[in-house]
Amino acid sequence: MSTGYKIERTDELYYLTFQIVGWVDIFTRKIYRDIVIESLRYCQEHKGLNLYAYVIMSNHIHLLAQSRHADLSGFIRDFKHYTSFKIKEELFSGNESRRTWMQMVFEYHAKLKKGQNFQLWTHENHAELIYSQKFIEQKLDYIHANPVKAGIVEKPEQYLYSSARNYAELDAVIDVIKLFKRWITVV
Repeated sequence: MSTGYKIERTDELYYLTFQIVGWVDIFTRKIYRDIVIESLRYCQEHKGLNLYAYVIMSNHIHLLAQSRHADLSGFIRDFKHYTSFKIKEELFSGNESRRTWMQMVFEYHAKLKKGQNFQLWTHENHAELIYSQKFIEQKLDYIHANPVKAGIVEKPEQYLYSSARNYAELDAVIDVIKLFKRWITVV
């Protein structure tokens, strides 16, 4: 089912949202967040990903991203494939207390598509073309405010898995290309 959010200009800046099937709160565990960071870093270095902003929430990720190779769809495909494989590998080899339940959810969603036995990510990417400075700032604020609105932190820059730290000139888990916007802490 098409949501209308399509990547038509593969070399442009997009706001993207990747959701876990069944809204499973998988990213409450550091090991899974780190798999995402590792994959994003690899894509920056080897796949032409320009990452401008991000946040990893418990069951979804928001990005402001662009492909230097005009292949944003290819980045998304490869990113989702790799992270699914690595998270599945960790899920079945680690000490995950929710393993049985998560396996059931991921297998149930995979049955909806023939030939799959495990599905981590939804097929949608909620891709929105960034078309103005005002829209950039709106999306940056939205991305960085997510952990505050979720009640995880009081200030955006306190959340380790967000580019709010980069924009506030603090140590961060991954580098981003900062877009022009003065940093203002949400009060």
